[in-house]
Amino acid sequence: MLPTLKIWALFCVSLCFLSQPGHLKKAFRCPSTCSCSRESIICVGSSYVPRITPYDISSLCVDNSCMLLNSNSLTTVRDDAFSGLPHLEYLFIESNKIETTSKYAFRGLRDLTHLSLANNNIKALPRDLFADLDSLIELDLRGNAFECDCRAKWLMTWLKNTNATVSDVVCAGPEDLKDKRLNDMTSLHNECISTDFVLHQSVASESLSVDTFSYKNDVYVTIAAPSTDNCMVFQWDHIEMNFRTYDNITGQSIVGCKSVVIQDQVFVIVAQLFGGSHIYKFDEDQSRFSKFQDIEVSKISKPNDIEAFQIGSDWFFVIADSSKAGLSTLYKWNDKGFYSYQSLHEWYRDTDAEFLDLDGKAHLILASRSQVPVIYQWSRSNQKFVLQGEIPNMEDVVAVKHFRIKEELYLAMTRYIGDSKVLRWGAKQFAEIQALPSRGSMILQPFLFKERYYLALGSDYTFSQIYLWDNEEKLFERFKEVYIQAPRSFTVVSTDRRDFIFTSSFKGNTQIFEHIIIDLSL
Repeated sequence: MLPTLKIWALFCVSLCFLSQPGHLKKAFRCPSTCSCSRESIICVGSSYVPRITPYDISSLCVDNSCMLLNSNSLTTVRDDAFSGLPHLEYLFIESNKIETTSKYAFRGLRDLTHLSLANNNIKALPRDLFADLDSLIELDLRGNAFECDCRAKWLMTWLKNTNATVSDVVCAGPEDLKDKRLNDMTSLHNECISTDFVLHQSVASESLSVDTFSYKNDVYVTIAAPSTDNCMVFQWDHIEMNFRTYDNITGQSIVGCKSVVIQDQVFVIVAQLFGGSHIYKFDEDQSRFSKFQDIEVSKISKPNDIEAFQIGSDWFFVIADSSKAGLSTLYKWNDKGFYSYQSLHEWYRDTDAEFLDLDGKAHLILASRSQVPVIYQWSRSNQKFVLQGEIPNMEDVVAVKHFRIKEELYLAMTRYIGDSKVLRWGAKQFAEIQALPSRGSMILQPFLFKERYYLALGSDYTFSQIYLWDNEEKLFERFKEVYIQAPRSFTVVSTDRRDFIFTSSFKGNTQIFEHIIIDLSL
């Protein structure tokens, strides 16, 4: 016990400390387990903190001496246990069996200067327990069994900021922190932060794909809705804090709405199953999108994916064609419009295109239902993509997405039936590091929020799974299940320091989930 506290505890037990002479203002019945005088109450062997109301009490000792062998011990201190004692200065609740207290146990004790909770079984204390103790000078917490986990995070911070003299707070666990002083710590191994995905908003429309772009400090989202023949454009409302309808591009069986921002011009590439595909340009004067040009359709029969990217100062987009007679095609911007630039392989029913930087060079991966994914490399000499190789043993891949974790390059390979795969680049090739069971999966989407790496695996037959990267195991672990009817894409949208993921659904509403941070120390 701290020297001062020890002196006051002994003095309180033996002489009933008299610091503020006075008279009880009204009749008062002393609890049966206590001894009372005008200014002090001493309770020995009580199994609870008695309800005490005298206004002028300045010292309260609740102490269970080892000489009282048959006595019970306190196990908790409930809210407002000391209400009516605003002038209490010394409070000793020692050598009991207290494991915790209620959050407002010491509420109202603004004159309390000395508090001892020593030699109990305290494992954790509720957040801001000492918030009302403005006059606290000394606090004794020795002889307890504090678990230095998330529950102790607030206490660790409070110890750094308080002006009171506090005894050693020694950790009893977890094992790697056992016998260490919480007073000396600046952080805990577990930062006591978790995350979740909660439904923020729902768009009453089915959809196949979602894209996002920023323009003049505003965030927009385009949603391809083939069942309603619309490409819906939404804008983030900074006041209402939701996504509101901004514009609507109509067409026929729209399967993709891909945005491209070139300097101060905003384009949306609208891919359709019927009636050809088109490019729309944002008209700032009318605050809407107007048709800008038609896309050459002789080579595109059944568009399935659009990928836009920049190589050097040049802008391109590629349409992956999934028809048997289709021909995936690369288009290039020439300051006046997009024109057909290069035809890629035909007859392969391409389902997805992914642009990525591989060892400092531009590459394009095409996934196909009829062959393993193939890799093209950009040739600087002839300014075209050249077939470089393939990713073996990866048949029936419907989508491929790349991501990086601490500079290492990975691929997420989606397979409808069987196992979807996570591959890592190394030694000039991609190697499998993890298989994820898939049932009716059309998308395995990697994304990053708040330095946490996730994978969203959609399913047509069961719950979709969200996986979280384990930095120690270097694998993805199951994190959360979400129910989405026939999910087709997961798209990240961030605005106003808030993070969202749009989930397109082929059979239900488009749902918008918000990524939230949960403080486990609360």
